[in-house]
Amino acid sequence: MANEQQYTPINCEIHDGYELACMRKAIHNVEWIDQGKTHSEKLRFLDLEYSKKGEFLIAENEQKEPRKIRLDSIFSQLPY
Repeated sequence: MANEQQYTPINCEIHDGYELACMRKAIHNVEWIDQGKTHSEKLRFLDLEYSKKGEFLIAENEQKEPRKIRLDSIFSQLPY
């Protein structure tokens, strides 16, 4: 993850949805932008991580490859 733009906090209701999806280890299609490139993958939500650089979704794709995605770069919506 090399997106060095300042983190923009996301809406609390959306954040709660990510937390719930992580608790359930839910699988969703996620679309996000990283370094100007659009990505789309079906991911299993595992955890949320917090740092000075922002909040991140920790997930894995169908091949069990890890993904760490900054929450403010995700533009797809959870189904709940």
